[in-house]
Amino acid sequence: MKNEKTYSLTKLLVAVFAVAACVLATGCSDDDDGSSGTPTEPVKVKLGTSATLGKYLTDADGNTLYFFSNDVAGQNTCTGGCATNWPVYSAGSLAAANLGEGLSIDDFSVVGTQTTYKGWPLYYYAPSGVREAAGQTTGEAVGGIWFVAKTDYTFMIANAQLIGLDGKHYKGDYTEGDAKVKYFVDAKGRTVYGFIQDKKNDNNFTTGDGAHDANWPIYGGTMGSVPSTLDKTLFGTITVMGNTQLTYKGWPLYYFGNDANRGDNKGVSVPKPGVWPVVVADIVAAPE
Repeated sequence: MKNEKTYSLTKLLVAVFAVAACVLATGCSDDDDGSSGTPTEPVKVKLGTSATLGKYLTDADGNTLYFFSNDVAGQNTCTGGCATNWPVYSAGSLAAANLGEGLSIDDFSVVGTQTTYKGWPLYYYAPSGVREAAGQTTGEAVGGIWFVAKTDYTFMIANAQLIGLDGKHYKGDYTEGDAKVKYFVDAKGRTVYGFIQDKKNDNNFTTGDGAHDANWPIYGGTMGSVPSTLDKTLFGTITVMGNTQLTYKGWPLYYFGNDANRGDNKGVSVPKPGVWPVVVADIVAAPE
């Protein structure tokens, strides 16, 4: 009997020391599956794919997220009945571990409690208050101002008042007055302009002088996506001073150096209204 007790006690001590060693060395979990017990961060934003629209942002359940053209300045402008049809998306605190493959935490932020991507507040689509099903993109191009949130837009459409460097309000015909205008911006809401002295695929402004060119920097880079309401074949590129400049209908495209904030369109009054127009979808083609 004494030997049996001694053996049992020894066996118990061995088991206790083994568990203690395991906890100290590896942090064993109750599950005997060899896992470390470290919790996995939940994915909150990921990419969905459409045969016609390509890749776009969704929430964890595959519900499509959207941009609103009126939000070009980076603030939510969807209120009242608009907010019923377009509920805000709020992911809460985000870290890289909360994002699906192909997404960067640097592109995300918040305005109030609403999650933003590249400065665009994100929304769901819920016509008549009923949210569309996961995988649907029925909110695309609604009113010509709602678009699926894509990662690779080269151009987006803004819908905003034109306010020149002179502080005056302008309509789409560059007469003074209040009216929203749909015009092109880049992926982060920076306004895109043309120059009336340019010709088809011919930049007549850029000289290579840094101080001069900084007033109207060229909009360069490679073409990615555009909203579905635009014809991508009307965009192109030219080479200017060894750099690539994007074009639309043959018009070389520029930024305005004094547009300090996203959504600014101050260049419309410089040196007088209409010399540097914002680029709109139905602009006439550049002359030969």
